[in-house]
Amino acid sequence: MKIVMKFKALLFIATLIGCEAHESYPLRSGNVVDFDDLQGRWVLINYWAVWCAPCRKEIPDLNEYARNNSDNVTVYGVNYDGVQGNALDEQVTSLNIQFDTLLNDPRFRWDLEKSDILPETLIVNENGELRYRLVGPQTIEDLSELIPGTF
Repeated sequence: MKIVMKFKALLFIATLIGCEAHESYPLRSGNVVDFDDLQGRWVLINYWAVWCAPCRKEIPDLNEYARNNSDNVTVYGVNYDGVQGNALDEQVTSLNIQFDTLLNDPRFRWDLEKSDILPETLIVNENGELRYRLVGPQTIEDLSELIPGTF
């Protein structure tokens, strides 16, 4: 009986921790993003890896897109390999990624399986709803067609 009660207590705590993780995501910058409180902003989440040639080609366009549309779109990166700490910092620097990086993969929020193809880009509307899941490199023109009011 004690084992069952301890298991139920642990399950309850795990559920609370899991719910917390679904709501906010830490960023490399030290900030946190909450997809339930986007305050009218669209979010673009780009999955990249240092070994991915198409990712390397796409990143300059994403940097420019993020700069040109900073009033209504936020761009985040996610390291596909789950690299953290100094290794992540080195990879971000080596690829000249100028937008912030999510430290945890948010895809489970939208019940998405991990893609086998990179780069992958998720586009989330201002209400936190997944609108598009794009596979392959994207251009500024591609993104501008999908997100209203961007160029």
